[in-house]
Amino acid sequence: MDKQVRHESRALKIKAFEESTAAQKNNQIFGLPFSVKESELVIIPVPWEVTVSFRAGTANGPRAIRDASYQVDLYDPITPDAWKYGFSMQSIDERIQAKAHYLRAIAADCIGHQEQGCSSEDPKLVHMQQEVNQGSNWLNNLLYKKSLMCLNEEKIVGIVGGDHSVPLGLMQALAQHHGSYGILHIDAHFDQRDAFEGFEFSHASIMRNASRIDAIEKIVHVGIRDYCREEAYFVAHSPKRFKTFTDKTMAFTQFTGETTSWADQCHEIIACLPSRVYISFDIDGLDPSLCPHTGTPVPGGLSFQQARFLLWQVLQSGKKIIGFDLCEVAPASNNKTSWASDWDANVGARILYHLCSLTVTSMLGAYPDQKNI
Repeated sequence: MDKQVRHESRALKIKAFEESTAAQKNNQIFGLPFSVKESELVIIPVPWEVTVSFRAGTANGPRAIRDASYQVDLYDPITPDAWKYGFSMQSIDERIQAKAHYLRAIAADCIGHQEQGCSSEDPKLVHMQQEVNQGSNWLNNLLYKKSLMCLNEEKIVGIVGGDHSVPLGLMQALAQHHGSYGILHIDAHFDQRDAFEGFEFSHASIMRNASRIDAIEKIVHVGIRDYCREEAYFVAHSPKRFKTFTDKTMAFTQFTGETTSWADQCHEIIACLPSRVYISFDIDGLDPSLCPHTGTPVPGGLSFQQARFLLWQVLQSGKKIIGFDLCEVAPASNNKTSWASDWDANVGARILYHLCSLTVTSMLGAYPDQKNI
């Protein structure tokens, strides 16, 4: 379905759609009436948390976010009609679920052996690491193909994890499709470890792996507050490739009066980015009160409105947001239907909606009949 046909198909559904009524759960994500084929922005769900090293649960993120998305009101004064471009989430790929379940058991066994002091050269350990690495590479290749297929249909692609290892295939596809770009990386961690715990595609290594993609000319880290010496040295010794705004530095410049405005800090962050931007959003970049069940929560972090304002400022800057990922959202492990158990997904769904709205507006412009109220 080409772009014009997609537009005409959506226009018919928009006429019949009641934006302000309760969402129909048999509709797409956010209760929208558009199919994947009709939508300009496609979300690929990736329920994968194979190398998680502290707390599990992020594999349940895509489903939980979709369930919570039906609570999100579509009207946003900043981008009031962006949803009319169509946002949709692909069905969860059962192959990914099965492979993740199988490899998670192997990775957990591997991590357990290392915690007990097993030699890094132990043949059993090496074999387990190799199997996990091969499986993770399979995922990267699969997501690369899925992403490139959408991009070749002139669609915008976002990924919802799962742990933060999952967006590498999309990053590779964007490099092929768009050429050079930069990454705005919001996270509590650098994720610059080299093959953490022997896993080449660890959740703690996504930005190290991203830095190996030649087309990615700059990675701007925001909110970082928990990292090792190796990562600090690696980033510090490549100032042209990396720029860091740690949580501590951003807070201290406000405490001392050096910077009094979050807007000024956002402008400094965005000025470091090239004209094309990919947003990699690990939910633990937020204050952990907003994501208490995420895999590796860390005190500090951005408030919801700080994050929202930063994303909006990327749009205001005129830079093109070419894609995004949202990772590490984990619902509570209990099965109770309560405010507490739904909270992480509730926050994640709203961050996802802002990412979708700002990205399509950045790439396609304000929706033609958009009126600011």
